Amino acid sequence: MSYEELLDQFFGLHDSTQVDRQGPDVGTQYRSAVFYHDEAQKEAALKTIAGLNRSGKFDRPIATQVLPAAEFYEAEDCHLQYCQKLRKGR
Repeated sequence: MSYEELLDQFFGLHDSTQVDRQGPDVGTQYRSAVFYHDEAQKEAALKTIAGLNRSGKFDRPIATQVLPAAEFYEAEDCHLQYCQKLRKGR
């Protein structure tokens, strides 16, 4: 999957106009953020956000932060494969 395809999936899966929340979950840990490893990824993320803002698809501007990738910590087991677990629970 290309970085651009990943961005499309990311912005299609959540409300990127909310600041520090997703639905009823509130706090900085719920902020919308895109991480990049190089300038090409940063520019792709900013271009995607600009396009979404121009599209008129949302009532509010995109609040997603674009940040350099830093140290990564794998999620606890209960959070891994979230979408698969969610589908199985239905």
